[in-house]
Amino acid sequence: MEHFIHHRLLQGPVEITVVGAGGTGSHVINGLVQLHTAMVALGHPGGLKVHVIDDDTVSESNVGRQAFVWSDIGQPKAEVLVNRLNQAFGLYWTAEVGRLGEVDRSGAPHRTDMVIGCVDNRKARKAITEGFAAGAYYLDMGNRQNDGQIVLGELGKGAKVLTRNGQSRLRLPTVADLFPETVEEGLDASDDQPSCSLADALEKQSLFINRAMALHALNLLFKLFRHGRIESHGVFVNLATDRVSPLAIDPQTWNRFGYVVEEKVAA
Repeated sequence: MEHFIHHRLLQGPVEITVVGAGGTGSHVINGLVQLHTAMVALGHPGGLKVHVIDDDTVSESNVGRQAFVWSDIGQPKAEVLVNRLNQAFGLYWTAEVGRLGEVDRSGAPHRTDMVIGCVDNRKARKAITEGFAAGAYYLDMGNRQNDGQIVLGELGKGAKVLTRNGQSRLRLPTVADLFPETVEEGLDASDDQPSCSLADALEKQSLFINRAMALHALNLLFKLFRHGRIESHGVFVNLATDRVSPLAIDPQTWNRFGYVVEEKVAA
């Protein structure tokens, strides 16, 4: 099966909200400027308009694994990355220092075309699934020491959504649909604590796992915007075995993860 890009994303600037600017997020944000530049060169009317949310500051342990340098230490991660890209590429991307749910206390769901989750805990994932309006794409990346998964889904309820012509199609399931444990906040207590040095961090995560996750996620977005359709909506990456496996857009594949949908939908 194939998924076709939301038509509105081909008609003007695409609003993307990145939640998390650390291990994976810093590499994703730098890659998004390449995607933006390519989209504009290929005729897209506006490219990307990116907003980054993160409450953390750059620490010594971040230099060498994340996309930061020594002079960034002590500065807010979101502002460092966004200001650097704005100055280099003449953009007007924005940064917000805070946690999702704290930066906007109105209670209304955030509206964006796509939210990219680069977070390292289940509480933050749950905040994303509950904090953004239905209909937006949700690209999530999660990894352990040497492996991880990337899932592009669509926020909302139910297995199907209506198309512009009034017919129905399958909604791309999100990471929360396929892996419900990723939004179970109670499991966060068993996760490792942040590292205080680069050497300590490398004991917990491979040096290039975050960059690998970002690369595959960005490639998925490039295919979506370049061709307007995709046949897989995620990737499983394992650096220890050098294996990469796609996540097919296929109800039978989803069924194996426990997400059961009806396969018959209108053409």
